[in-house]
Amino acid sequence: MYEIASTLVLGFLIGLTGALAPGPTLVATINAALAGNWTAGLKISLGHMVAEFGIFLLIILGIASIAGPYTTIIAAVGGIALVIFGIMTLMGSKTATLGTTPTRAVDSPCMAGLLTSAANPYFWIWWLSVGSALVIKTLQGGLLLAAIFMIGHWCADTGWFTFVSTAVSRGKTVLPDTTYHRIMAACGIFFLLFGLYYFTGVFVTR
Repeated sequence: MYEIASTLVLGFLIGLTGALAPGPTLVATINAALAGNWTAGLKISLGHMVAEFGIFLLIILGIASIAGPYTTIIAAVGGIALVIFGIMTLMGSKTATLGTTPTRAVDSPCMAGLLTSAANPYFWIWWLSVGSALVIKTLQGGLLLAAIFMIGHWCADTGWFTFVSTAVSRGKTVLPDTTYHRIMAACGIFFLLFGLYYFTGVFVTR
């Protein structure tokens, strides 16, 4: 039970650090909320989840089946990537903003979530390094544990995008930039520390 709970929390925290980062999916959420209502965040999240579910299937059916002899290397790369993303998040937190200029309303928020995720280079870099390493790591505890990690990850995405769309649809500021900068900095520190912990743990446990 502890392992399941800790994996769920880990998935949520890792997912939150990614969801909070400014990007095309966040912009799509704000634009969809301006053209619709608070449910835009849920629909955007669904499209985003479809993209990630496809990658998750590829990992467990493809990569994981041939990654056995290379788990140490994959984990090490994942740890280094976490540290790099942590540094990038810390640096980006100084200028991050939730402000955006409205564009043409999207016809389908769900499709917007799917397309903006698939078209985002950061999305693929993250999944080819951090995401795949963490999923393969949780797979060592069984498929259920890997699924729990993804559930936690998706809860973070859905919670954040729904919060944004609810605030925007009611004509409110999502978060003051100063507060957003601090949250992003905290996420960067978490990424950095967890990356160091994860990286050193790879070799300590061998």
